[in-house]
Amino acid sequence: MRRHFLRRAVFFLAAVVTLTLGVSALFLWAAAGLLHLLKISPGPGGTGQAVLAVMLLLLLVLAAVVLAARAFRRVAAPVEDLMAALGQIADGGYSTRIQESGPREVRPLTRAFNAMAERLERQDAQRRSLLMDISHELRTPLAVLQGTLEGMLDGVYPRDDAHLALILEETQVLARLIEDLRTLTLAENLELKLARAPTDLAEVASDALASFRSQAEAAGVALELEAEPGVPPAEVDPERIRQVLTNLLSNALRYTPKGGTVRVRCSAGAAPGQVALSVEDTGTGIRAEDLPHVFDRFYKSKDSRGTGLG
Repeated sequence: MRRHFLRRAVFFLAAVVTLTLGVSALFLWAAAGLLHLLKISPGPGGTGQAVLAVMLLLLLVLAAVVLAARAFRRVAAPVEDLMAALGQIADGGYSTRIQESGPREVRPLTRAFNAMAERLERQDAQRRSLLMDISHELRTPLAVLQGTLEGMLDGVYPRDDAHLALILEETQVLARLIEDLRTLTLAENLELKLARAPTDLAEVASDALASFRSQAEAAGVALELEAEPGVPPAEVDPERIRQVLTNLLSNALRYTPKGGTVRVRCSAGAAPGQVALSVEDTGTGIRAEDLPHVFDRFYKSKDSRGTGLG
């Protein structure tokens, strides 16, 4: 691609030079006609004036060619660098950057490329981190399942309800992780469909809190629901809202210390027909530098212990 661009650039420059020479030839012809009209004598003095005029025209032509070549080089060099950098990006070199140079009209293109490359590099790093986290999250319940089953088969563990409940809990962890991956894939392919229906969000919040009761009691964290009376039903997908609440409650319980509180509020929104649903906790909270990236794909803070899928 780069050689093809250079070939076209050389052809363009040659066309400019040819056009310049053609225009110069017309000027020379016009100058010769002007000298004839002025009746410059063919003697030594007249010949000297004609030569001087021709030399001046040639100098003007040469200056025009040099200026055209320099202007073309100023525009062509950044474009050539951009094409080379695009090739490196296509090969996976997301750390490629271009130094801003050339005319003012070309520099915004360079800045846009650098911003795109930085975004691609960040997303690639986040994707790699996500894959590592997912492999770790999969390995942990699988190891528990394998160890428990092998112990039960070898007679090390009794085949009682306690060990069967542990196996069931780990399979539920795997099911949640696989469902998160499935939802992410559907969302990225724009195939995630919402089944909207009039939904009592207070009831959805109550069900979501009930699923975390035992975990909250074991952690010494209180779960509370504050629902205003008379809140109208919301036109939402109840399953997706429940999934959002589950992610928020899971994060809140993970970072709320013993003796803390996780509270879900359900109230009427600012506009008629709107419903506000919020999750609050008494944990450490999100650091100020992480707030702008809360909704970035796969973003994780330094102290995060999750996968980043939520």
